[in-house]
Amino acid sequence: MKTELLYLVLVASLTGLMWVPYVLNRFVVRGIPETVGYPAQPKPHAPWAERLIAAHSNAVENLVVFAALILAAQALGVTNSVTACAAMLYFWARVVHVLAYTFALPWVRTLAFVAGFAAQAAVAWQVLAR
Repeated sequence: MKTELLYLVLVASLTGLMWVPYVLNRFVVRGIPETVGYPAQPKPHAPWAERLIAAHSNAVENLVVFAALILAAQALGVTNSVTACAAMLYFWARVVHVLAYTFALPWVRTLAFVAGFAAQAAVAWQVLAR
């Protein structure tokens, strides 16, 4: 498996698992009946869980861009050290981003987001320069 595809799978897996902690918080705060039901006025999540929900939404939005770029690069045969490093950088930037978002580390969160964007831009540049 190419490095870029491995990291795409890792990013998708990370994004796919982000809901688990905040749903567990929902069980603790609201109980099972309200979690699986439709309460009129649900109890709020813990602040960290609210931030994780926002981080998860951000991860889903950015996964679309990252996946499209990696799949385009693969389809065109554009795989090199730049695309491999960019894929690795993107994954680790997303790991840092979700942790920084959840634990309210604003500068770290922003820097991680920018690093992920730079990784996407690097893959796009390689594809467009082909």
